Amino acid sequence: MSMSNEDKPVTYGDVFSVSSELGSEIIAPEDAAIMQSAESIALGHVPRGGPASLMQSAASQNERIGVAATNDITDFAREHGVTVSQVEVGGTRVVSESVGGEVVAQYIYPSEAGGGGDDEERSARYPTTGVQEEAVTVGEALEAVALKPAGDKPIEQSDAAAIQAAEARATGRSEVVPGGVGAEAQRAASINAQTDDKTTLGDVLRDATSKLIDDKAVKKEDAEGVVGAEIRNTPNLATHPGGVAASITTASNLNKF
Repeated sequence: MSMSNEDKPVTYGDVFSVSSELGSEIIAPEDAAIMQSAESIALGHVPRGGPASLMQSAASQNERIGVAATNDITDFAREHGVTVSQVEVGGTRVVSESVGGEVVAQYIYPSEAGGGGDDEERSARYPTTGVQEEAVTVGEALEAVALKPAGDKPIEQSDAAAIQAAEARATGRSEVVPGGVGAEAQRAASINAQTDDKTTLGDVLRDATSKLIDDKAVKKEDAEGVVGAEIRNTPNLATHPGGVAASITTASNLNKF
């Protein structure tokens, strides 16, 4: 009896036109989460039907049939990164998305989001010219979490710890800033533990930049500090896919310093 498509592992070659060894690799959940972070930071949101959305669907199927676990990541993504880069060509924005150094998708993206609404607001708020010209800040990386599926996640202690660590990196202060995004996250985590009406990451991080008394470009050591804070406060000693630590790490990778 042959397997149905719904029972088969989904590889990069099944979804994208790739000819290297990457094509035979199954799409891992953490690969998809990192691509979501990269798109959120570089484009201001995750395009519907875009590479990250396709990867998330594939990774979900791979998890469902048992060939991938939630925190799995391919060697290609771990060793060579997942990136979103952009160039302006005659007033047209050309976006390239890569996994492990190989381009998996390249497409034309409007230089200005049309149609108004949330897309227009996000285009104005987040970087639209790519990280080549302007480094991603801690505040922008936190706000990117609110735009992804992870934004609907109720805040837990591990999230609050990661947000506080990110705030400390941005402001240079070791103590929690009264009324800041870290304090708000901690308050939300404490209340969430006692109620069914949960405050989500999106509720707290949607305007994170405005809640920081100072901000800075994300560096590798900032990402390491935030990852450590999140891991130390999770029972399984792992970061949350697409969460605060993942977004800060993606920002540091995009900034390349």
